[in-house]
Amino acid sequence: MTDATSTKTARRSHHWRRDVTELAALFTAVAVADALANLIGHQPDGPFLLVASAVVLAVTAGFHTWWARRHSHAPPPAGAGRPDGGGTEASLHTIGGIDTDTGAEGGAPVGEGTVSAPAPSAEDTVLWRMRTTVRDAPGSLAALCGALARHRVDILTLQTHPLSRGTVDEFLLRAPAPLPARQLSRAVSAAGGSSTWIERADAHDLVDAPTRVLCLATRTALDAAELPLALRQLLGRCTIHSLPAVSVAGRAAGGTAPVEGVLEETVMRLHDPSGGVLTIERPHLPFTPTEFARARALVELDARLGPRVPRGKDVLTLPEGNEITVRRADHDDLPAARAMHGRCSEQTLRLRYHGPVRDADRYLDHLLSPRFGRTLAAQTASGRLVALGHLLWDGDETEVALLVEDDWQRRGIGSELLGRLVALAAETGCESVYAVTQASNTGMVAAMRALSLPLDYQIEEGTLVVTARLDAAAVRSLPPYEQAGR
Repeated sequence: MTDATSTKTARRSHHWRRDVTELAALFTAVAVADALANLIGHQPDGPFLLVASAVVLAVTAGFHTWWARRHSHAPPPAGAGRPDGGGTEASLHTIGGIDTDTGAEGGAPVGEGTVSAPAPSAEDTVLWRMRTTVRDAPGSLAALCGALARHRVDILTLQTHPLSRGTVDEFLLRAPAPLPARQLSRAVSAAGGSSTWIERADAHDLVDAPTRVLCLATRTALDAAELPLALRQLLGRCTIHSLPAVSVAGRAAGGTAPVEGVLEETVMRLHDPSGGVLTIERPHLPFTPTEFARARALVELDARLGPRVPRGKDVLTLPEGNEITVRRADHDDLPAARAMHGRCSEQTLRLRYHGPVRDADRYLDHLLSPRFGRTLAAQTASGRLVALGHLLWDGDETEVALLVEDDWQRRGIGSELLGRLVALAAETGCESVYAVTQASNTGMVAAMRALSLPLDYQIEEGTLVVTARLDAAAVRSLPPYEQAGR
């Protein structure tokens, strides 16, 4: 026999005793009232005393009723919302009518005798980004939230991407550390989710989508070179290629796309405002129409603002006492860059461009375009351009390249530009940068080693590729982004 059955039996066995006690008390009260009425009623002022007593009793009863009703609606004390002592608003997260802490319907009281498990501490949880496709039907999201609640998973943010059939829901989740991603994915699939994708997240993902989009739009508005980086941060891990309409050799490159863009599952093509096409690929996760609309709006903003490059500059003093100015460069510096090419030796140009010297000028139009990266220029006090440093977006990788005029080599200008380019790359979230050179180019190799970053060397058909991993601790010693020509 259960405890609940024993309690009900005990209540039935004592029911008649309570009734007898109440009847005895009632008869006693009537007898006492009759005795008092007879005693007072035969006095000269008896009737008046009886009326006054009745009025006092009525007022007392009314005051007691008012007081009881007033205090019965007082808010519960702090910690009374749940058996574990957590306040109702602070402890319950209700999404779609489902309490993600208990799995019960939002607002329902915790049942008598139930005890909620304590919420996991911050040290015992991890962040996940998850996408899954659910049916566009009432209750589908509630079922999914209920499945997450049963695994003690807290939903921090939720974005919806409507499709023609169904809806893609994107979650930022805080889950218990012992819960593996595979088990979480199985729980979501059992609740009706399909095509589920999940990966680890970090604190940077805690920013809500509108705020992140506004920040990316602001960066794009300030600097045209930010567009590829903004698209990459908007869409996550993806590869971005910028194909110009005309190649470096002057031939048609086939880079065209309609103004409205094209979306093909894991590939989107957008019309490049500077000509050509921007191709964005994400093989591991198809793009949604919502993401396509956001990316197209960002590209349209860039097109409306036109060419723009920050004009900040920094004056440096070389060890020999000469002053040089480091600033951002763009197409306006094309004549000065060609003049610098004319002053450089064939050996210097061959080491920089790895090809025929006569084609060197053709590369400048591409290199000075903000669409393909960032360029830092070093000029003398007289305004003559003596060095160029390039940070080039190469799909999901980043390349650095330097060209220093012969008469200004071995003075630390190349190392200064390289350090600032690497600082720019670190600010944009790049994990590594690489330089393509030859083993005989000892100046470039020395500049890479002077970064004091982990380096990887690889030789491909006589060409040396040096890759620097942007370790966060080491990058702190490099020049900050604001001083790197912005």
